[in-house]
Amino acid sequence: MAYDPFAPGPLAVEARTIEASDPARGRLFPCDLWLPERQGEHPLIVFSHSSAGNRRSASFLCTHLASHGYAVAAMDHSELVARELARPQAEGEAERAARIEAVIASRVPDIRFLIGYLLDSAFGLDPARIGLVGHSFGGWTVLAVPEVEPLVGSVVALAPAGSQHHRPGILPVKLTFAWSREVPTLYLAAGDDTMVPAAAVAELLDRTPSPKQMFVLRRADHQHFVDDVEGEHEALRAMSLPGDAAWIPAAMRPIAELASAEQAHIFVRGLTLAHLDASLRHSEGAQRFLGGDVEAELAARGVEAVTHKIGPGF
Repeated sequence: MAYDPFAPGPLAVEARTIEASDPARGRLFPCDLWLPERQGEHPLIVFSHSSAGNRRSASFLCTHLASHGYAVAAMDHSELVARELARPQAEGEAERAARIEAVIASRVPDIRFLIGYLLDSAFGLDPARIGLVGHSFGGWTVLAVPEVEPLVGSVVALAPAGSQHHRPGILPVKLTFAWSREVPTLYLAAGDDTMVPAAAVAELLDRTPSPKQMFVLRRADHQHFVDDVEGEHEALRAMSLPGDAAWIPAAMRPIAELASAEQAHIFVRGLTLAHLDASLRHSEGAQRFLGGDVEAELAARGVEAVTHKIGPGF
């Protein structure tokens, strides 16, 4: 059969919620697992949510990956569980800067803790096949982890923060890409992203070690990577954001002018799965798919997207 990363997988998926205790930091993390109901060792994928999200922000993607044989895990990050990182009702500028710095510093340890915790548990995971997927602040997180975690073998970054030219109100996070080994990386960006423009994602792509690839979903904004695209997008447009972020809602286009949730989910599910299949499973079908006319494959499914050209060498 022809390789089709857009189709639902053949496996039933068990959704499970657990609590992972990190005694070293005194934190208890709620985690959701999506487990394929099949015997054997499964590749592990860890999903990292955005600064405004939670562990269930992209269940559409986690379920899809699990149906194709991946064990998928997502945690509520430290800023959602640690009392000292919660935003107080009243906060001075210096206190806010210190809190945000602590939130940023917690992200990579969160992912490393969860990987270790899951590998020590009886979930039938393959330690030689571990991938990370993250959105926005979570996209920055999964790009930062390979600097210090040698078990990571593949990354998918969805509209990630971390550009050297970030917009006002966006977390001032940085990336050095000081990776000691090859980590195949896929970037997925939104063509009308108000907060993290495709050009900012392309700047990250340019600095990322090869192999790497990037696709851009046309007529899409920052919330096109989550479950409830329309609801989350319009809720953000209706907000009054504080400080440097106050400009964001008015700059966003109405959802009626943008791609639908169905189109966005096809884009994210199919390309993420193909990248993980190619890099972690070394699937020849997935490699041919990603090396072929991906734009035409998406167009045949009603999705407008473009391949970001990065020149020879991929």
